[in-house]
Amino acid sequence: MIMGELLELLKDGHARTVELLASELNTNVDDIERKLEYLERVGAIKRVVFCAGKCGSCSGCSAGDTTIPCKGCTPDGGFKNMGQMWEVV
Repeated sequence: MIMGELLELLKDGHARTVELLASELNTNVDDIERKLEYLERVGAIKRVVFCAGKCGSCSGCSAGDTTIPCKGCTPDGGFKNMGQMWEVV
């Protein structure tokens, strides 16, 4: 049942760390990471990347790394203490 509960938590749009997800679902971080990886692999969720190389106007984007937000597209100091965000597809 944890998979369905995990999807429900992800649907609310709030960013959470894997530690917080594990705590909310009474499980451990490894279990949550496995479930997130599975859900991403089957196309049920996708990781939210703030820039993903789409702005084309900063060094991060021109470097071509679309797995992390580039410095030109994040606020000063970055997104401190913010969990990874996932979008339910």
